[in-house]
Amino acid sequence: MITLHTWTTPNGRKPLILLEELGVPYETVPVDIGNGKQFEPEFLKIAPNNKIPAMVDDNADDEADGGPLSLFESGAILTYLADRHGKFLAPSGAARWQATQWLHWQIGGLGPMLGQLGFFSKQDDAFALERFIKEADRLLAVLDTQLAASQYVAGDEYTIADIACYPWIMAASERLQEPLAGALGKPNLQRWLGLVGARPAVQAGMKWKPRGA
Repeated sequence: MITLHTWTTPNGRKPLILLEELGVPYETVPVDIGNGKQFEPEFLKIAPNNKIPAMVDDNADDEADGGPLSLFESGAILTYLADRHGKFLAPSGAARWQATQWLHWQIGGLGPMLGQLGFFSKQDDAFALERFIKEADRLLAVLDTQLAASQYVAGDEYTIADIACYPWIMAASERLQEPLAGALGKPNLQRWLGLVGARPAVQAGMKWKPRGA
Protein backbone atom coordinates (compact mmCIF):
# COMPACT_ATOMS: atom_id res chain seq x y z
CA MET A 1 0.00 0.00 0.00
CA ILE A 2 1.11 3.55 -0.73
CA THR A 3 0.61 6.09 2.02
CA LEU A 4 0.78 9.71 0.96
CA HIS A 5 1.36 12.40 3.58
CA THR A 6 0.10 15.61 2.03
CA TRP A 7 -1.92 18.80 2.28
CA THR A 8 -4.02 21.08 0.05
CA THR A 9 -1.12 22.96 -1.57
CA PRO A 10 0.05 22.82 -5.20
CA ASN A 11 2.99 20.59 -4.27
CA GLY A 12 0.72 18.43 -2.16
CA ARG A 13 -1.66 17.88 -5.07
CA LYS A 14 0.97 16.70 -7.56
CA PRO A 15 1.26 13.11 -6.28
CA LEU A 16 -2.49 12.95 -5.66
CA ILE A 17 -3.09 13.62 -9.34
CA LEU A 18 -0.53 11.04 -10.44
CA LEU A 19 -1.87 8.36 -8.10
CA GLU A 20 -5.36 8.99 -9.46
CA GLU A 21 -4.02 8.76 -13.01
CA LEU A 22 -2.29 5.46 -12.24
CA GLY A 23 -5.36 4.01 -10.56
CA VAL A 24 -3.32 2.35 -7.82
CA PRO A 25 -4.63 1.99 -4.26
CA TYR A 26 -3.34 4.53 -1.78
CA GLU A 27 -4.14 6.13 1.54
CA THR A 28 -3.72 9.75 2.54
CA VAL A 29 -2.49 11.16 5.82
CA PRO A 30 -3.30 14.88 6.12
CA VAL A 31 -0.41 17.01 7.36
CA ASP A 32 -1.88 20.32 8.46
CA ILE A 33 1.03 22.65 7.75
CA GLY A 34 -0.92 25.60 9.12
CA ASN A 35 -0.83 23.96 12.54
CA GLY A 36 2.79 22.82 12.38
CA LYS A 37 2.10 19.12 11.85
CA GLN A 38 5.07 18.96 9.45
CA PHE A 39 7.38 19.32 12.46
CA GLU A 40 6.08 16.32 14.37
CA PRO A 41 8.67 13.57 14.97
CA GLU A 42 6.75 10.85 13.12
CA PHE A 43 6.51 12.96 9.99
CA LEU A 44 10.16 14.00 10.18
CA LYS A 45 11.15 10.33 10.03
CA ILE A 46 10.03 10.22 6.41
CA ALA A 47 10.42 13.91 5.52
CA PRO A 48 13.51 15.31 7.29
CA ASN A 49 13.13 18.59 5.40
CA ASN A 50 9.74 19.09 7.15
CA LYS A 51 7.92 19.71 3.87
CA ILE A 52 4.97 17.97 2.24
CA PRO A 53 4.42 15.80 0.33
CA ALA A 54 6.06 12.61 1.54
CA MET A 55 5.25 9.03 0.65
CA VAL A 56 5.78 5.51 1.95
CA ASP A 57 5.46 2.57 -0.43
CA ASP A 58 5.15 -0.60 1.63
CA ASN A 59 5.55 -2.77 -1.45
CA ALA A 60 8.62 -1.17 -2.99
CA ASP A 61 10.33 -3.67 -5.26
CA ASP A 62 13.90 -2.45 -4.84
CA GLU A 63 15.99 -5.58 -5.33
CA ALA A 64 18.83 -4.18 -3.26
CA ASP A 65 16.89 -3.16 -0.18
CA GLY A 66 13.32 -4.39 -0.44
CA GLY A 67 10.65 -3.52 2.08
CA PRO A 68 9.06 -0.11 2.58
CA LEU A 69 10.47 2.88 0.74
CA SER A 70 10.08 6.42 2.08
CA LEU A 71 10.39 9.41 -0.22
CA PHE A 72 10.09 13.15 0.21
CA GLU A 73 10.18 15.95 -2.42
CA SER A 74 7.39 16.00 -4.98
CA GLY A 75 9.68 15.60 -7.99
CA ALA A 76 11.25 12.44 -6.58
CA ILE A 77 7.82 11.02 -5.76
CA LEU A 78 6.46 11.73 -9.26
CA THR A 79 9.51 10.21 -10.94
CA TYR A 80 9.44 7.10 -8.76
CA LEU A 81 5.74 6.45 -9.31
CA ALA A 82 5.94 7.08 -13.05
CA ASP A 83 8.94 4.77 -13.42
CA ARG A 84 7.53 2.04 -11.24
CA HIS A 85 4.22 1.91 -13.10
CA GLY A 86 5.60 2.67 -16.55
CA LYS A 87 3.32 5.62 -17.29
CA PHE A 88 3.65 9.38 -17.86
CA LEU A 89 7.45 9.28 -18.18
CA ALA A 90 9.26 7.57 -21.05
CA PRO A 91 11.67 4.85 -19.85
CA SER A 92 14.55 6.25 -21.89
CA GLY A 93 15.51 8.50 -24.77
CA ALA A 94 14.78 12.11 -25.65
CA ALA A 95 11.15 12.00 -24.50
CA ARG A 96 12.24 11.08 -20.98
CA TRP A 97 14.69 13.95 -20.75
CA GLN A 98 12.26 16.45 -22.24
CA ALA A 99 9.78 15.61 -19.49
CA THR A 100 12.51 15.58 -16.84
CA GLN A 101 13.83 19.01 -17.78
CA TRP A 102 10.36 20.57 -17.60
CA LEU A 103 9.72 18.83 -14.30
CA HIS A 104 12.87 20.43 -12.90
CA TRP A 105 11.89 23.76 -14.47
CA GLN A 106 8.69 23.67 -12.45
CA ILE A 107 10.45 22.61 -9.25
CA GLY A 108 13.25 25.16 -9.53
CA GLY A 109 11.44 28.08 -11.15
CA LEU A 110 7.69 28.15 -11.59
CA GLY A 111 6.71 26.86 -8.15
CA PRO A 112 9.13 28.95 -6.06
CA MET A 113 8.43 32.15 -8.00
CA LEU A 114 4.66 31.82 -7.83
CA GLY A 115 4.96 30.93 -4.16
CA GLN A 116 7.04 34.02 -3.43
CA LEU A 117 4.66 36.18 -5.43
CA GLY A 118 1.77 34.81 -3.41
CA PHE A 119 3.57 35.74 -0.21
CA PHE A 120 4.65 39.24 -1.24
CA SER A 121 1.27 40.07 -2.77
CA LYS A 122 0.06 40.24 0.85
CA GLN A 123 3.00 42.36 2.10
CA ASP A 124 3.79 46.05 1.92
CA ASP A 125 6.94 45.62 -0.16
CA ALA A 126 6.58 47.16 -3.61
CA PHE A 127 10.14 46.29 -4.69
CA ALA A 128 9.77 42.59 -3.90
CA LEU A 129 6.30 42.45 -5.42
CA GLU A 130 7.49 43.99 -8.69
CA ARG A 131 10.44 41.60 -8.83
CA PHE A 132 8.31 38.48 -8.44
CA ILE A 133 5.58 39.71 -10.79
CA LYS A 134 8.18 40.21 -13.52
CA GLU A 135 9.73 36.79 -12.97
CA ALA A 136 6.35 35.05 -12.81
CA ASP A 137 5.34 36.81 -16.05
CA ARG A 138 8.56 35.64 -17.67
CA LEU A 139 8.11 32.03 -16.59
CA LEU A 140 4.50 31.93 -17.75
CA ALA A 141 5.61 33.36 -21.10
CA VAL A 142 8.22 30.60 -21.38
CA LEU A 143 5.53 28.02 -20.73
CA ASP A 144 3.12 29.61 -23.21
CA THR A 145 5.81 29.59 -25.89
CA GLN A 146 6.50 25.93 -25.25
CA LEU A 147 2.80 25.13 -25.44
CA ALA A 148 2.56 26.92 -28.77
CA ALA A 149 4.84 24.24 -30.20
CA SER A 150 3.44 21.16 -28.46
CA GLN A 151 0.19 19.88 -27.06
CA TYR A 152 1.59 19.29 -23.58
CA VAL A 153 4.47 20.75 -21.58
CA ALA A 154 7.15 18.28 -22.67
CA GLY A 155 5.80 17.40 -26.10
CA ASP A 156 2.74 15.73 -27.52
CA GLU A 157 2.33 13.25 -24.65
CA TYR A 158 0.89 13.98 -21.21
CA THR A 159 3.62 13.45 -18.59
CA ILE A 160 4.57 14.17 -15.01
CA ALA A 161 5.75 17.60 -16.25
CA ASP A 162 2.11 18.54 -16.84
CA ILE A 163 1.12 17.07 -13.48
CA ALA A 164 3.82 19.15 -11.76
CA CYS A 165 2.88 22.43 -13.43
CA TYR A 166 -0.91 22.25 -13.39
CA PRO A 167 -1.62 22.74 -9.65
CA TRP A 168 0.68 25.76 -9.53
CA ILE A 169 -0.93 27.44 -12.53
CA MET A 170 -4.37 26.79 -11.07
CA ALA A 171 -3.33 28.23 -7.72
CA ALA A 172 -2.05 31.34 -9.50
CA SER A 173 -5.27 31.59 -11.49
CA GLU A 174 -7.31 31.53 -8.30
CA ARG A 175 -5.14 33.69 -6.04
CA LEU A 176 -2.95 35.86 -8.27
CA GLN A 177 -5.36 36.79 -11.05
CA GLU A 178 -4.88 40.53 -10.58
CA PRO A 179 -1.06 40.81 -10.80
CA LEU A 180 -0.80 38.06 -13.45
CA ALA A 181 -3.93 38.71 -15.53
CA GLY A 182 -2.03 39.22 -18.78
CA ALA A 183 0.30 36.27 -18.34
CA LEU A 184 -2.41 33.84 -17.25
CA GLY A 185 -4.63 34.82 -20.15
CA LYS A 186 -2.18 33.68 -22.82
CA PRO A 187 -4.02 31.51 -25.35
CA ASN A 188 -1.75 28.47 -25.39
CA LEU A 189 -1.65 28.36 -21.62
CA GLN A 190 -5.45 28.56 -21.45
CA ARG A 191 -5.80 25.77 -24.03
CA TRP A 192 -3.49 23.54 -21.98
CA LEU A 193 -5.32 24.33 -18.72
CA GLY A 194 -8.57 23.21 -20.31
CA LEU A 195 -7.02 20.07 -21.76
CA VAL A 196 -5.37 18.94 -18.53
CA GLY A 197 -8.22 20.10 -16.32
CA ALA A 198 -10.69 17.92 -18.22
CA ARG A 199 -8.94 14.73 -17.07
CA PRO A 200 -10.97 12.95 -14.35
CA ALA A 201 -7.84 12.06 -12.35
CA VAL A 202 -6.72 15.69 -12.34
CA GLN A 203 -10.14 16.78 -11.13
CA ALA A 204 -10.04 14.19 -8.36
CA GLY A 205 -6.58 15.23 -7.21
CA MET A 206 -7.48 18.90 -7.22
CA LYS A 207 -10.66 18.31 -5.21
CA TRP A 208 -9.00 16.31 -2.44
CA LYS A 209 -9.55 17.63 1.06
CA PRO A 210 -8.87 16.03 4.44
CA ARG A 211 -11.93 14.59 6.10
CA GLY A 212 -13.92 17.19 7.94
CA ALA A 213 -12.37 20.12 6.07
